Amino acid sequence: MTVRGIRDLPNLGPRSEEWLAAVGITTPEELEEAGPVEAYRRLVDAGWPGLTTTLLWALAGALLGVDWRHLPADLRERLRTEAGA
Repeated sequence: MTVRGIRDLPNLGPRSEEWLAAVGITTPEELEEAGPVEAYRRLVDAGWPGLTTTLLWALAGALLGVDWRHLPADLRERLRTEAGA
């Protein structure tokens, strides 16, 4: 599969792509550069309603190329701690 945009990454779709674009992340490369914690923090700071740690994990899984539900528990906890979630 060729990745052309944010929505082409695992776990992410049009809504995630829209939210990330609003905080200056418009490409998979920009998401990788920011990392999941920074991207999540930007979204929280922007005041997007209804954000949960599931999005944080989805961002991490997207960058790793895996379904967020397959992230190890210790990684999920580390991400939550780093994000202050």
